[in-house]
This record gives sequence, structure tokens and C-alpha cells, in this order.
Amino acid sequence: MTQSILNQMTIVLPIFQAPMAGVSTPALAAAVSEAGGLGALGLGASSATAARQAITDTQALTKKPINVNFFCHPPAPRNEAVETAWIHSASPLFADFGAAPPSTLEEIYISFRETDDLLRVVLEMRPAVVSFHFGLPRAHQITALRNAGLVLIASATSLSEARMIADAGFHAVIAQGWEAGGHRGIFEPDGPDERLSTDDLTRLLVQEAGLPVIAAGGLMDGQDIRRMLDMGAAAAQLGTAFVGCTESAADQAYRERLAKGGKTEMTRVISGRPARCLTNRFTGWGQAFPETDVPAYPRAYDLGKALNAAAKARGETGYGAQWAGTGAGRGMKGDAAEVMRALVTGAGGL
Repeated sequence: MTQSILNQMTIVLPIFQAPMAGVSTPALAAAVSEAGGLGALGLGASSATAARQAITDTQALTKKPINVNFFCHPPAPRNEAVETAWIHSASPLFADFGAAPPSTLEEIYISFRETDDLLRVVLEMRPAVVSFHFGLPRAHQITALRNAGLVLIASATSLSEARMIADAGFHAVIAQGWEAGGHRGIFEPDGPDERLSTDDLTRLLVQEAGLPVIAAGGLMDGQDIRRMLDMGAAAAQLGTAFVGCTESAADQAYRERLAKGGKTEMTRVISGRPARCLTNRFTGWGQAFPETDVPAYPRAYDLGKALNAAAKARGETGYGAQWAGTGAGRGMKGDAAEVMRALVTGAGGL
């Protein structure tokens, strides 16, 4: 089953680059795919027009398979009391940077589930692999993607989510452990979270999910990849390891903070959903508030992005979404091809 899914995707190496919306680029995705892995575009924050352009640009750089990733979150419920209180709480931070907070919080990202605009782009552009985070598309969307011959994968943080993915007819599941950087893919962010480690979740899904498993979460080098493969994973997905690549869209402050490593924190304060970030001034400020004070995703992110922009305009970089897994600081510098070679060598050959 391990080799068959790689053959189905027509890739050589069991190394996936995590999609990482806001950090992944056509150049990064193409370089990873050209090196034999599976490069990815994080399109969860993209309009249909932007998604089409990103896929077009990537396909101009490589004919190898790529993975395009979308978000499947439910529409954000409007809670004016919570949102007004959140804006008020953050007002002093904006004032520190000579700015005013947004007067209202908007739903800045549209879910793949809520429109077929993104589906039409995928069916037109035909990337080899399509992946989903925060849940699953609607039944008619899944049927259309399967009928187009595309390989479908989705993130799971538990066995119950993995079984939903299998029941929906997907080809593989991403086992996203608690250590993973960026947004946690949990389907119900306000429900119980088992917080399984990458090792424990991978073992569980390999035994019980009935699908090929791609391990993800805190994996930074070849030894980590080898450990996952030895557990029975079909492949390993790495995100933080690629943030420092020359082809990524990470800004200089993010790269410098990542190079220092150190503590990461799972927080809702930046976006409204649990996400693992390098500790910074924003995460520190957010520790004073219970989760119930934070507006729903992605409305909270509307404020978070505005605050980061105001801070950066005054030279302060501690309010960014500096997503990172628990292996932060163990990443490699260089271009993606160099990182891929180092991962293969570190794994003892693949």
C-alpha cells in the first residue's frame, strides 16, 4: 500500500512539502517536485483567480505532480458581542502603533465547501493531487474530483476523522500530530481534541485507518522521515523544514525568528482556530484571554492580519503568524533541492 500510493501519485520520494498557505510558492512547490517529492501550494486563502494563477505558474515550472490544498471550514458564525469585545481588547495594541483596529471583522477566507468556483479551477487545471484541511468537501465535489482521476488526501487529527476520510472515498490520509506547525486540521475546533503525538497518531492510523498514511507534525530531518516510514507510513510531510528555503515566501523576520528555534505555542488568538506558532508578542498577549473570548475563524484572523500590518509598519515583527512545528530551529537553509538532498541522505537513502 505504501509504494502503491506513491505510484498512483507518480512520485519517487516519500517526502511531501506541506502546503503552508502564505509561505508556499510556485517556485518552492516546483523545486520539491522536480527533486522527486511532492511539492504543494497552500491555496486555502486564495480566490479562484489567484488559485488558477498559482497553479498555472507552478505548472510552467514543472511537469511533475503537485498537490494543491484547500480549507473546508464551516462558515464563521457572526457573534457581534464577542467580536466587538475582541476589537476593544486589541485596541490598545493598535494604538501603540498609531493605528485603529477594524470596525468589524469579516470572513476573509471562503471555504472550498461553500462555492464551486475553486472546484472548477481544479477540474480545469488538473493538478495530480488535491488535499483538504479542516474537514472534507461536499459529496458532489468529491465525486467530481474522483471522476477527474485526481488523487485525494485530507488531514486527520484522530482515528474518527481518518475513518470519515476513508468513508468519503479518499486515497490517503495525513496524520497530523499535535507537534505540527500552523493550523490544526481538526474538523470540530470547539470539540474534544485527543492531542495525539505524530508518532502515536501515525501508528494508530497505519493499523486502523485502512488508507495509506502520510505522517506530519514536528518532522524536520531525514531521521524523522525514516522513523515514520519504519512505523508503516507511506510518506512524511514536512512544513517547517522548508520555510527557510530560498524559494519560500517567508519574510526576513520570520526566517530569523525560525532560525533561533525555541518554544512554540498552540494558540487561537491569531486566527480563531488552534494553530502552532513560535512564541512572540502576539501569543504572549493572547495568554490572558480564554478561548471563548476569541472570535471564530477566520474573523479573528481579519484582526490579526491588520494588527501585524500596523506593527510591521512601525518596525515591530512580533505580531506575525510565524507558524512552526515543535522541531523549529532544526531546519536547513538553502534552496529546496539542497534540502531535499539532505533529507534523503539523512534518511539513509530512499
